[in-house]
Amino acid sequence: MISNLEKALGFELKAFNYLYVLCDYETLHKKNITLEKFVDLCKKSDVKLVQYRDKTSSLQEQKTNLLYLKSQLNIPIIINDKIELIEFADGLHLGQEDFLAIHKDKKIATKLIRAKIKNKLLGLSTHNEIEILEANDLALDMIGLGAYRNTSTKDVSSIIGSKISYLAKISKHPVCAIGGVKMNDIIENIKFNVIGSGFFNEN
Repeated sequence: MISNLEKALGFELKAFNYLYVLCDYETLHKKNITLEKFVDLCKKSDVKLVQYRDKTSSLQEQKTNLLYLKSQLNIPIIINDKIELIEFADGLHLGQEDFLAIHKDKKIATKLIRAKIKNKLLGLSTHNEIEILEANDLALDMIGLGAYRNTSTKDVSSIIGSKISYLAKISKHPVCAIGGVKMNDIIENIKFNVIGSGFFNEN
């Protein structure tokens, strides 16, 4: 049966290591990359998913940027953290703390989130076996798993490294590898390589 994620993507997830790119607005600014250039590079690289992350702009500016990405890229655009912007995105990605801030029982938190985002895509960050097993019981569309390698953009307390393929295998949901992942990495059992905003400068 075709999954909610496959419906949003418009194809079956038969292969592995598809490209999922983070559009971190702050990083783009630091690297002098415009949204137009970001879109152009996504098209050239056959990116399948984009996650928009913005800790600095006003909600109005974030809405404008989301609508721009949606109008230019014919792929799902996921919003990071900002559930209040879900109307302008195709999905939502949250961290463990975000779920717990909604409700300490993750099953109840998921129900509350689903009530707001309906059938849109929902992803959750995971870092270990316990969190993956918990995620298996939740109505998610995918999970982020990492950090795969050390990364300069975030303080990472634990690196999964080569264990990532084993951990991904126990997930019922498609797994997106995060943290120091490169475009050309071949990682077993990983559906998506999540690449940082400066991906075109790193490869």
